[in-house]
Amino acid sequence: MNIKQAKQEIANTLKAYLAKDALGNYRIPPVRQRPVLLMGPPGIGKTQIMEQAAAENGIGLVAYTITHHTRQSAVGLPFIEHRNYGGETVAVTEYTMSEILASVYRLMERTGLREGILFLDEINCVSETLAPMMLQFLQCKTFGNQRLPEGWLIAAAGNPPEYNRSVRDFDVVTLDRVKRIDVQEDFAVWKEYAVRKGLHGAVVSYLDIKKDHFYRVETTADGLQFATARGWEDLSELLTVYEELGLRAGREVIGQYIQMPRIAKDFANYLELYYKYQRVYHVEDILAGTWQAFTEAELRAAPFDETLSVMGLLFARLSESAREARKQDGFVTALHGALLTLRGRLAEGEAPAPVLDGLAESCRKELRLEREAGRLDGERRDLLQRELNAIEDYKRRLCAEGVDAPEEAMQRVREWFGAETERRSELGRLAGERFDNAFRFLEQSLGQGQELVIFVTEIAAGYDTSWFVENFGCDAYFRHDRELLFDDTRHRIREEIAAVRSAGAPPAVEDAAEGE
Repeated sequence: MNIKQAKQEIANTLKAYLAKDALGNYRIPPVRQRPVLLMGPPGIGKTQIMEQAAAENGIGLVAYTITHHTRQSAVGLPFIEHRNYGGETVAVTEYTMSEILASVYRLMERTGLREGILFLDEINCVSETLAPMMLQFLQCKTFGNQRLPEGWLIAAAGNPPEYNRSVRDFDVVTLDRVKRIDVQEDFAVWKEYAVRKGLHGAVVSYLDIKKDHFYRVETTADGLQFATARGWEDLSELLTVYEELGLRAGREVIGQYIQMPRIAKDFANYLELYYKYQRVYHVEDILAGTWQAFTEAELRAAPFDETLSVMGLLFARLSESAREARKQDGFVTALHGALLTLRGRLAEGEAPAPVLDGLAESCRKELRLEREAGRLDGERRDLLQRELNAIEDYKRRLCAEGVDAPEEAMQRVREWFGAETERRSELGRLAGERFDNAFRFLEQSLGQGQELVIFVTEIAAGYDTSWFVENFGCDAYFRHDRELLFDDTRHRIREEIAAVRSAGAPPAVEDAAEGE
């Protein structure tokens, strides 16, 4: 299955394992809760889906790359304990708690979360001395004489032997005690993720054209060569920062991430074209609605690959604008919730400064909890930090102006909050204009051909663009979407007519079908 399906299967497994009966007991006893074993190529996102599953289910995550551990750190150190058996004192070997299990208990203590995922990566690449202990853990959920707490799913990941010569095969005894999920790379699924994360437009549009370059691992005369999903994502992060710093990534830099020379060279050439198209087609002018007529003629005469690249540029910029509007909307919504609390507390006669201090501390606490639980992604972190900064800023401004009367303080906070809502409206208006201008440019350049179908499909599939259309609207999108639906209906009717004719139906039936 692909990584998206694997994530859903993990979510379903969590729901089943954490379900309890009327007496509070787990519906599936812990002894029957098999560890999940993800097997698949390196760099396709096995670790990321664990982070997402933990965040989406509100549970903790403790993750380890198991190859970094020795037998002592994973199992614990032996020590001598004296016990009395049958009136005789004997020395017994016991073990200190495993570092891995101790991390689980620490997370539970710091966060208050009683359930979670313990993720062990590269499980089949452990050393010879550690292998028996890891197999025992998968089978019995114990390291030495210490057991994993109930409510924790063991999830492990490994690579097939064709990708790693140091892997170990699992025996039947172990495989019969795990829930094995085989995962394969899938560009369509990764593209959803890439667009959602805002990966660099050049990476997404290049792989859209060269899908077979998304994931490759080959053994050549020059050694192992590969291009992976992880490599493309890390390269995307670098390209974004390079552009902010005014730097350019050449073929050598790209080759440090995409370690297959011919693909690295091909992408380096494409990246130059990508930057060239930005200059030649004046993308910012298109989005502002100030493009020149010759720009339409250039696109009209361009080969299909170039047209796709230009549409990729436009889509990337529209996604950025939609993302800004979406994040501002999320920030305003979160801040509004905090200010409702402020209003209620002020109405009860509390002073503004202590209430704002309490709201700020709540944000800090949530930030700490999310971070310690291992489930704080960048966007969630930024949202909480912005909310915290705004609350602290409101307090500073009230103190600076000497405002401590509850009613006056609330009035001032409303005014400052109003500036944020106005910014949300402005970002929505600006993004809406860019959507309209992009559609108008493509319509005037390309007419109503297949390129518009591709563009509308990208808008519908994009996380931020589809959110924007749903929340702010876009007449051009809805118009083309209706046309596509009409074309789909017309195509279906024609297929039905063809099927009727091929079956030898009488003319009356054919006429009725044509009338529909």
